[in-house]
Amino acid sequence: GAMARMFGFGILNLKTFKSQRATGVSIKTLQLYCLVFFFRLTSIIRHEGYLPYDKSGDWLYHFIEVMSLIFTGSALWACMVPYKHTYQAELDRFGELHVPPGMGAVYLAVPILVIAILVHPNLNADFLSDTAWTYAMYLESAALIPQLYMFQRQSSGVVELLTAHFVAALGFGRVMEFFFWVYSYHELANSSGSRLPGY
Repeated sequence: GAMARMFGFGILNLKTFKSQRATGVSIKTLQLYCLVFFFRLTSIIRHEGYLPYDKSGDWLYHFIEVMSLIFTGSALWACMVPYKHTYQAELDRFGELHVPPGMGAVYLAVPILVIAILVHPNLNADFLSDTAWTYAMYLESAALIPQLYMFQRQSSGVVELLTAHFVAALGFGRVMEFFFWVYSYHELANSSGSRLPGY
């Protein structure tokens, strides 16, 4: 799942830099994914509770997450700096009814942080690390919503091919992770033994 996600952001960079356009790309989704990778890395670099037990947990998983953060940051930079004139801000309006433009992602990020603080597993036995990992996991489940909302607002109904592949790669990664968690959710008990975080 992590490799599919990294591949998806690689495709997005290819699309953005090769076409020199940021059309059809949601900056809010990229901002949320930057938060996802940042918080996941803050947890897995300091502790090993959420890493695979095989050799991929020694270096490969870290490498994939670091590359995903780099690719996401690169795509975000491309949309905000060199190709800003092609970015479709009028379509990327998720959650901007009552907040300033560009702050719509707050509608997802803040409530999910509160949930992560209240309901998180305890595999690292460290509140900050466990909460950071949980926040990344929960936020990733909602991070694609602004991109899908942007697709829905496009009047032409046509999505660029590489942007569609980017979204498909992220979706495939989430499906793979879902199958993984179906077999592993019971390991995510909190310090009191409750399996609520796993559910």
